[in-house]
Amino acid sequence: MDRRELFGLGGALLAGGALGSLFPREAHALTEAPVPAVENARAGGTLDAVVHPEPPTLAFFMNTATPTRAVVSKIFDGLVDYGPDLKPRPQLAESWETSADGLTWTLKLRKGAFWHDGTPFTSADVQFSAEVVWRRYAPTAKRIFQYLTKVEVPDAHTAVLTLSKPTPVIINALDVVAAPVLPRHLYEGTDIPNNPYNNKPVGTGPFVFKEWARGSHIRLERFDRYWQSGRPFLDGILWKIIPDVSGRANALETGLVQYGERNPVTFADADRLAKSDKLVVNKDGYNGFAGWLWLIPNLRHPILGQLKVRQAILHAINRDLLVKTVWGGYATPATGPVSSLLKTFYTPDTPQYPYDRKKAEALLDEAGFPKQADGWRFKLNHDFIPFGDDYRRTGEFVRQALRAVGIDVTLRGLDLAAWTKNVFAEYNFDLVSSWGINWQDPQIGVEQHYWSKAEAKGTPWFNASGYARPEADKLLEAAQTETDPARRVAIYHDFQKLAQADLGLLNILEFRWFGVWDARLRNVTNTFNHSQSNFAHVWFEQSA
Repeated sequence: MDRRELFGLGGALLAGGALGSLFPREAHALTEAPVPAVENARAGGTLDAVVHPEPPTLAFFMNTATPTRAVVSKIFDGLVDYGPDLKPRPQLAESWETSADGLTWTLKLRKGAFWHDGTPFTSADVQFSAEVVWRRYAPTAKRIFQYLTKVEVPDAHTAVLTLSKPTPVIINALDVVAAPVLPRHLYEGTDIPNNPYNNKPVGTGPFVFKEWARGSHIRLERFDRYWQSGRPFLDGILWKIIPDVSGRANALETGLVQYGERNPVTFADADRLAKSDKLVVNKDGYNGFAGWLWLIPNLRHPILGQLKVRQAILHAINRDLLVKTVWGGYATPATGPVSSLLKTFYTPDTPQYPYDRKKAEALLDEAGFPKQADGWRFKLNHDFIPFGDDYRRTGEFVRQALRAVGIDVTLRGLDLAAWTKNVFAEYNFDLVSSWGINWQDPQIGVEQHYWSKAEAKGTPWFNASGYARPEADKLLEAAQTETDPARRVAIYHDFQKLAQADLGLLNILEFRWFGVWDARLRNVTNTFNHSQSNFAHVWFEQSA
């Protein structure tokens, strides 16, 4: 093994999670994405899949809602994809190398890739996307590439990114949604937020957008000029919009649809469908979609701004019982803001607040809120995220738990528009239940909830609590530029301890997402995230 091969192997092995912050001196040399064996793969068949709820838009570079990414990730490829082990796999970038100081990233782009209108994909598309789309519109890229100073394109298949400060997280944030690449020839010089191609997208991925019949379906067809020969295997994907959860279960059970991702049915139905020899219910393939649910306390509130009150709220909630009764065992209590699925960064060594009703009441007394004659200490509104019955039931569980210790909670079920406006635009809330994703690196999915500089009034899921702690900012900013992998992990361990001590968010549980699909479907879990796998390698064992 020569030196280049050794460094290439090192890059492949170390690039997942925090270890991606190591800057190899040589290029990562892998030119084809490693995938499961496709021997005897059969081409053909249209996959009928369910998407829920209906995507609000297909402008994935501005709105990263999960239904949007599920559809658009089949239409667009990213520079890099990630496997179940969170290690990077080439897509539009065949290889990459980083300078010793971490300030220059050189991407060697794939030759023979085309946009769906027949225009060749080139470095000009990457340059335009980085300089315009990432900086102005893409929510994740705006933070990740905050130190990007210029993008040079010495030839049609090379892009050189220059940074003012090292940004090791980049290796974990080059996927289709975090660093979206749009067709320059269709977007340059246009009103990008209102570009007509936002909802009739032209991508480079394995499937071509054909039709969106609102309220009914979104139709994709095989791209015959896809860069990887013989892919995709499927003739197309028909995304069916089925808003009713019982309707989705029936469609899967009867074969009307053959695929649903991210908890498409109730937990009871999942347990029932798992017994069928015609269906698979599986939690694999979500390692990079490490989601967790929390309560957002409005720290501007005179009561919730007190730490002992927040501690009491956590002690009052029996999270083991919540996981069992509401989430059907498809979750586990959270120990902090980083999911245990993100093994490189996770530490369980954080302050914990086990269920203890007496402890909760004592803390509320100490905080100066004894029970009054009517039995109540104070009143709070709890606004649960309106994403379905599981979240409403979680709100009811929390309401009951807090009322048991003397907090008079009113549960409010708002529509999504009102909820989003109240929480993120007007900060007009007391306590909110919501959820988010860690992604492959805490800088991508956790930082935005705790970094004071991430607060952006009006932007959903960006530090709505108002948490601002200089010590937390110092740790998060140190991790942004730390090039030593072990040190970066240690920084995030320290951050988790501080976050759990301060309780800017009250971390409740980690999700264990599941998908449901036809037992004949192959290669479904060869991904870090079902919700944005491009399905180029998915096939039916026999004709659909």
